[in-house]
Amino acid sequence: MMRIDKLLANMGFGSRKEVKQLLKSGVIKVDEAVVKDSKTKVDPNVQKVTVHGEEVVYQETIYLMMNKPPGVISATEDHALQTVIDLLEEKDRILSPFPVGRLDKDTEGLLILTNDGQLSHSLLSPKKHVPKTYFAKIDGCVTQEDVDAFKQGVTLEDGYHTKPGTLVILQSGEHSEIRLTITEGKFHQVKRMFEAVGKKVTYLKRIRMGGLDLDKGLKLGEYRELTDDELNKLQDGKVFSG
Repeated sequence: MMRIDKLLANMGFGSRKEVKQLLKSGVIKVDEAVVKDSKTKVDPNVQKVTVHGEEVVYQETIYLMMNKPPGVISATEDHALQTVIDLLEEKDRILSPFPVGRLDKDTEGLLILTNDGQLSHSLLSPKKHVPKTYFAKIDGCVTQEDVDAFKQGVTLEDGYHTKPGTLVILQSGEHSEIRLTITEGKFHQVKRMFEAVGKKVTYLKRIRMGGLDLDKGLKLGEYRELTDDELNKLQDGKVFSG
């Protein structure tokens, strides 16, 4: 049970003060009965709440998949730069989602946003070893020698030796294209791993996280709610396989 003014404010119908004005105007009903008292308690999962005749669909948690564009940072707020939260519609921002992990400012691709802290912790926990797969364009010829090196892990410039990564060469030449799967998320890790073998990443896109693939239908900057099947995979741990 929750106060009706809190419920409607949480669902984006305005501030508590604005919601109280709505209540006084008589446009809000609970189970077809007009409610004007802001202290009235309702069970949104059982009772039918309407505003101007339209039913309020109560949503407590939110799970989104975004195709993050370059130039946008993986943060909830920033005074100078545009964040992934700025790309959301107000009805989604009102639920206070946050990015699960981060993608570098110039990196594109799959980003999960949610307000489910427990799920976020599960996905980010180092103990889970959640695989993350990237597509990248490389300035330099990627060779089998690099594949073998990544399989053993490489030593970064600060002396850290990475866990093994699975490197697949899609196109090799002066400018190469690859797919890389890693189970860590160190700062600029993919770029630093290639720097460790004398090459430079010129384009980077995350295409998979655990068993969850980026929806190819999502354009840069677009997002959608996870399907029930995708959410089930996240919640029951199947996202960690594959």
